[in-house]
Amino acid sequence: MALTPIRRVVTGNDARGKSKVVWDGPAPGTHETQLPGADGGQVKGRGHTDFWVWRETPPPLDGTEDAGLWNDEFPCPVGGGHQRVVHWLAKTPESPPNQPYKSPEPHGRTWDRGGGNHYNRSYMHKTRSVDYGIMISGERVMELDDCTLTLKPGDIVIDVGAWHLWDSSAQGCLMAFDMFDAEFVDGPAGTAQGNDKPMRPPENQKLPAGVKPQRRIVAVDRVAGKSSLVGDTASPDVRTDPARPGFALQRMWVVNGFPAQLVYETLHLPHVLVPPAKGSVLNVFTFPPDAAWIGKVGASEVAAYFKAMGAPQASTYSPQAPHPYMQKTRTLDLCIVLEGEIVLVLDTQEVTLKAGEFVVQRGTNHAWSNRSGKPAVVAIASHGAK
Repeated sequence: MALTPIRRVVTGNDARGKSKVVWDGPAPGTHETQLPGADGGQVKGRGHTDFWVWRETPPPLDGTEDAGLWNDEFPCPVGGGHQRVVHWLAKTPESPPNQPYKSPEPHGRTWDRGGGNHYNRSYMHKTRSVDYGIMISGERVMELDDCTLTLKPGDIVIDVGAWHLWDSSAQGCLMAFDMFDAEFVDGPAGTAQGNDKPMRPPENQKLPAGVKPQRRIVAVDRVAGKSSLVGDTASPDVRTDPARPGFALQRMWVVNGFPAQLVYETLHLPHVLVPPAKGSVLNVFTFPPDAAWIGKVGASEVAAYFKAMGAPQASTYSPQAPHPYMQKTRTLDLCIVLEGEIVLVLDTQEVTLKAGEFVVQRGTNHAWSNRSGKPAVVAIASHGAK
């Protein structure tokens, strides 16, 4: 089989400055890996799909070129970043044996220690980047030097320049990565700096009805050459909206500027909806059905929500707006629907999205509307843009 097609919606503005859909369809930036199979054939279904690429920070929001088709590099462009989905296979009789582990070998801004086979198991490797890894489907094992973790759909990994290996032998998987250039202040070692204490959710943490705790895995290199698990818990920072029972924003990570720093924790920073200049923030939103609150929310409730999220200027509320929670920020938002069904509301049109579909939201006026009968979950990585 070829790579699984994945829907991607990209927004922009029309000549009047009104938000609209610019592209909608299977993401065209597909790159299938050529793997030899039995009897001289090829193994299909392994590779990656690029959704968006930026070569400078902050990334630009304008332009008519599809940046998902730009020539990319691994781990990401120097001075920029990308969002892609990797397609990995389950183990089959055609999978070659794993290569032996070895001493670290440099490859530009990556290093590897062997141990993989490139079909269903990656090499133990390290990249000069900070990565948001988001499981879409299947199952994947993450190996660190001090532990092994099994990931399921919806799980999120914050890989802070750590050594790691991916193994999809059991089921194969689709996994999204938002990767951006980082700074190794100690050269190739790339160890975590500072002494920020990893945050944990309170023992008595209560989530709104219908909200699931969001798993957050954080990995760093505490010492040169060895990766460590910093945390594997639910998000310790959950924000709610009293006007929308069942709404939750679960913060995952904040990058405080560029290049990204290798640190142990960032959720002590205040940024929620809007990231720092040249930085980013990763949030997971649970949107309850609109029917539970629509008609009961007005200007004061909306203003209170955006103020509580540290972004009062983001609201574009108007009684005539297509949705009460319309907002606009100077950010490049990379959005993944993890569960349920959600409608992206723009000035000029609406788009219904299902689990596994992506949106590249380029600083446009928008809102998220849940018109189904169940909660919808959306992961959004917001990058400060220009």
